[in-house]
Amino acid sequence: MIKEIICRDQCLGLLRIFPLLLVLALAGCASGLSPMTHEAGLKGVPVADSFVLEQRQKHLEPYSPYTAFSLLNTGRDAFLVRAALIEAASHTIDAQYYIWNDDPTGRYLAGRLIAAADRGVKVRVLLDDMNAAGDDALFATMDSHPNIEVRIFNPVRPRSGVGRWFSLLANFDRVNRRMHNKSFVVDGAAGITGGRNIGDEYFDEDPAVNARDRDVLMLGPLIGPLSDSFLAYWNNGRTYPVSRLYEPEVALDAEARARLVAESTGQLSFHAQPARGQQAAQAFLEGRFEALIPAQAELVFDPPPADFEAPANTPQPSAKALYRLAASAESEILIESAYLILTDDQLDLTHGFGNDELSVVAFTNSLVTNDLVTNHSGYARWREEMLRQGMELYELRPDAQGCRNWIVENGACGGQGLTLHSKAVVFDRETLFIGSLNVNLRSIYLNGETVLIIHSPELAQAVASDIQEAIEPQNSWHVRLNNSGDLVWQANELTFDHEPRAGFWLRTTSRVLSWLPIEKYL
Repeated sequence: MIKEIICRDQCLGLLRIFPLLLVLALAGCASGLSPMTHEAGLKGVPVADSFVLEQRQKHLEPYSPYTAFSLLNTGRDAFLVRAALIEAASHTIDAQYYIWNDDPTGRYLAGRLIAAADRGVKVRVLLDDMNAAGDDALFATMDSHPNIEVRIFNPVRPRSGVGRWFSLLANFDRVNRRMHNKSFVVDGAAGITGGRNIGDEYFDEDPAVNARDRDVLMLGPLIGPLSDSFLAYWNNGRTYPVSRLYEPEVALDAEARARLVAESTGQLSFHAQPARGQQAAQAFLEGRFEALIPAQAELVFDPPPADFEAPANTPQPSAKALYRLAASAESEILIESAYLILTDDQLDLTHGFGNDELSVVAFTNSLVTNDLVTNHSGYARWREEMLRQGMELYELRPDAQGCRNWIVENGACGGQGLTLHSKAVVFDRETLFIGSLNVNLRSIYLNGETVLIIHSPELAQAVASDIQEAIEPQNSWHVRLNNSGDLVWQANELTFDHEPRAGFWLRTTSRVLSWLPIEKYL
């Protein structure tokens, strides 16, 4: 399953071992890390002998205010483009992710980053701590290369075991501030941002469960702000080199690096076969850059909090941008969000703004496709109110026929092998809001997020069409209130009076959790 596990989910498990945690507290197991002072990290800037800079100059006029974009709608495509960008890099690669799995695709990309570093490319990898612990050996191996530096954002000192659980609880306010941003920048001229993490389930390569997701390949001036987002976290005092966190025996040597590179040059055990070598990668990317769509756009990111312990009661810049766009919508708002939690304050913003003609349609996970029952419970707590406010709700079916179009590895389709992970909002079929932000309270108040606002009817219509396909009866359940005010789930001739395809205990767990006022932490 998707490993995007938030702090509150982990902390709920502490209740089972609370007596032991009290003993550990007395033993002083929650010693913290002092904030660091870093030398100013340099911003990746385009240089003359870079292939991607040549492509920028080829496809965009000098001093053009436009950035050029292309949607990466399948995991396979998103993986191949990332792999090709690594091969084509000449000078720098900056990668910022919430999750980087130690699995075949994660190890492949790590191996290719090491190979790039071998030829002199400077590589920086920035990861959030919530899911980094447990993959220590992979990150330490990468970091041991003289041209690669790996840092971890907002960690707790213990890397595993009960001590880690206790530190998460003892530092609850601080560790709830997560770096959910995702960016990938090559030679300061081309990049990717969107909803995907690094791992098999995000790249259509997991044999059991894969995610419908979406990224954007971009070329042009907005790469500058995307690099600024990276540096804001890279230079933060709560970001630490992996060497500060891992035990010395975890730091592996050149032999381990060589094994990773060898894994990434042999026959792949998964289905995607990336272009290898700079010439092949450049030829692949030339075709991709030819298809880019220039558009006016802006990039908005949430900087790390000035005070990690302060109450998170104010919407962050990315959420304010979303509110602004919602307030100016005239006819339609289409929402695609893996996690959807809107309470009274946010629902006031969707109540038409005095415009009875405004349609608000939301597509999200059902209970059986949601990777986190806690997150679904927060949505379920407010689902009826969202409907009463006039929103239309659609929940992904696990047997969605569209899976065969969305997921290249079709072996996972047809059963319980599909989940929604994408995050996009379309306004009036003219403006596309896309990035790492879920339409939920955690993204609005707690997480750091990065979003693009693209003023392109062509791209907006493309995503709107995808959402329209996703909410068709063969792909989603239409959730409604019947004449008695009770919830029903409908698809063609099928009607359910409880969460479809979910067993009794799963429904009961979600219902019980929905009674808890914890939606801000989900």
